Amino acid sequence: MTAIADSHFGEKRRSAVAGTSLSSNVLLRAIQDSFVKLDPRRLAGNPVILAVWIVALLATVSTVDDFRTGASPWWALQIALWLWFTVVFANFAESIAEGRGKAAADALRAQRVDVKAKLIVDDQGLIVPTPAYKLVAGNVVMVEAGDMVPSDGEIIEGVASVNEAAITGESAPVIREAGGDRSAVTGGTTVVSDWIKVRITADPGNSFIDRMIAMVEGAERRKTPNEMALTVLLAGLTIIFLIVCVSLLGLGQYSGVKLDPILLGALFICLIPTTIAGLLSAIGIAGMDRLLKFNVLATSGRAVEASGDCDTLLLDKTGTITHGNRMATEVIPAPGVRPEAALQAAMMASLADETAEGRSIVDLALSRGLTGVPPKDSIPVPFSATTRLSGLDAGKDSWRKGAVDAILKMIGLAPGQAPAEVSAAVDRIARSGGTPLAVTENGVLVGVIHLKDVVKAGVKERFADLRRMGIRTVMITGDNPVTAAAIASESGVDDFLAEATPEDKLRLIREEQSKGRLVAMCGDGSNDAPALAQADVGVAMQTGTQAAREAGNMVDLDSDPTKVIEIVEVGKQMLITRGALTTFSIANDVAKYFAIIPAIFFLQLPALGALNVMQLKNPHSAILSAIIFNALIIIALVPLALRGVRYRPIGAARLLRRNLLIYGLGGIIAPFIGIKIIDVIVTTIGLA
Repeated sequence: MTAIADSHFGEKRRSAVAGTSLSSNVLLRAIQDSFVKLDPRRLAGNPVILAVWIVALLATVSTVDDFRTGASPWWALQIALWLWFTVVFANFAESIAEGRGKAAADALRAQRVDVKAKLIVDDQGLIVPTPAYKLVAGNVVMVEAGDMVPSDGEIIEGVASVNEAAITGESAPVIREAGGDRSAVTGGTTVVSDWIKVRITADPGNSFIDRMIAMVEGAERRKTPNEMALTVLLAGLTIIFLIVCVSLLGLGQYSGVKLDPILLGALFICLIPTTIAGLLSAIGIAGMDRLLKFNVLATSGRAVEASGDCDTLLLDKTGTITHGNRMATEVIPAPGVRPEAALQAAMMASLADETAEGRSIVDLALSRGLTGVPPKDSIPVPFSATTRLSGLDAGKDSWRKGAVDAILKMIGLAPGQAPAEVSAAVDRIARSGGTPLAVTENGVLVGVIHLKDVVKAGVKERFADLRRMGIRTVMITGDNPVTAAAIASESGVDDFLAEATPEDKLRLIREEQSKGRLVAMCGDGSNDAPALAQADVGVAMQTGTQAAREAGNMVDLDSDPTKVIEIVEVGKQMLITRGALTTFSIANDVAKYFAIIPAIFFLQLPALGALNVMQLKNPHSAILSAIIFNALIIIALVPLALRGVRYRPIGAARLLRRNLLIYGLGGIIAPFIGIKIIDVIVTTIGLA
């Protein structure tokens, strides 16, 4: 399982050799799947490609009949082969997009092993080795250093360093502990040090790894609303061109021009929007695949598409904008106390404190060059709700830290009797939204610790990027308005909602949606679950609770709230790619209509020769050249469909002009050039 870091989720660190091997496997599978998908039942959801399949079948039947009757089968055979190639190429585009996701799933499956879990079966801690696949929700297992976490769960006891490279692709271990927002562990990760007791939260076949495998296999991806609307449009255009071709048959009879049914069928295929129809599924699946490269799993293409249109982003503060726990940032000394002495006292009072806040005080002292070794025969004084303080005793020495009023009471001072400098520091910390803790040494007040929510690095810059993209950011927190305002200012969000309950979050999302806005929500706690479920795009942090991960329609494996920028960009890129290739495809059809129709009739109706601007040699060469161009253009555009049109944060009007210029005008010019070149080749070598 440790090698999963080199799988798709660690692709940015994969070696060139491994990448080539994976590409070869994906290509081979895509070729195989392209022929499997020739089953018309699998093409039923794509009416345009199904129409190509039907005409290819009719051309094949005509070829066989020509062989049987002794007529020349060469013309019908060429049409049949190129039409089958068109269907196969369209299937290939979809298969290669699916194949990249399936390769990631195969990498996960290949690395899974039959892990033996240490199942705790009674209150005395009796451990029974049990296969991981037999674990059910509610089981409690012991996971020690070197052990693999057998399934998804919540830590109920202990603290450990966990290597999550199998999930995130990052090699640096992270701390996981009971309680708080760092208690969730994922099956397949490895405990590096210490031990933890884990209560399993996933039944067999429903672990996070299992869901990852299901999500990365895009074959069952549901169509998005825009895709369904576009499919209806393409079906409508297909019907319109069917009517046109049937009308041409009547026009030919009226004009005394005998038209071959196979020629008309091939003309029909040339005119319908086969290009976008052949690439549509690949575009959507490739969008989900691009998210995987950013270590984000999307449960559906619908979520990816919605992310490209979102107007408002709601972010939970704790664990999303800020680190999950308040951290010590400074120790302010009391009058007459050296800063080093105040910091030393704060560290001594925290050596026995296993909370995240206590560890942050020790870390702060260590970072300033102090050493943290508990004295011999020291006795920890645990925190209690009654005293609201904790500390350490060692012989005649004692150190305490806790709520300011509790500490003052302990040393016999009334609130107004604290030194003015200490009172001013406490007020400043409180106004900034932090938490002040007083520190004593041997019953003497020596300083004040400043605990605060620490904004994650790079958040403010990323929110500025979102603002430039036209997305409004709103921080949601249960903190009081003073604290919320301080964090909002520091992080750079556009607005905030303080003292928010789960109902308030849900209400805010519904209000935004009622105004016609699409809402994205980032969160990691169980209290975020209703909002994540209501949001159009619900991005749950991998380090968050099981409820949050289940409620969202995306999971960020790196637990980085700023990742939403990449998510939005991928969504916009998918929408732009679909629009650009649709524009190109329809422009192609318009060009082919005016290029091919005159070439079909000019031999019998010389007056139409003036409209044969491409100087195509004859009707058969014109149709064959268009059919070949139709098939080859799909293959030529597969890389663009998979890679996506580059997203630039420009206005909609500029984007429309750019796409019309590049893909609209290009779509009109390309058939004239391509069909003419192919016509010269096929007539030169005598194919038509």
